[in-house]
Amino acid sequence: MPIWFAYTLIVLLIITSAILTMLILLHRGKGGGMSSMFGGGVTSSLAGSSVAEKNLDRYTVLVGIVWFACIVGLGFWLKLAVDGA
Repeated sequence: MPIWFAYTLIVLLIITSAILTMLILLHRGKGGGMSSMFGGGVTSSLAGSSVAEKNLDRYTVLVGIVWFACIVGLGFWLKLAVDGA
């Protein structure tokens, strides 16, 4: 496989890592962790917060799947690069 494929996966991995970290920190904590620092306690009393939390869960899972696919793709690329050399 060409080297640009690995560079593309590395850039995508860095971007999804940052987004995944942000999405995880936005989740409402049971003990009032980092999410309460950003106003999570105020928005939890709103009526639409359950829909927002479900959408946040979906986005987190989607970005997590892309993140995992990047790691697996880099592993396959590295195995092919080592076996081919």
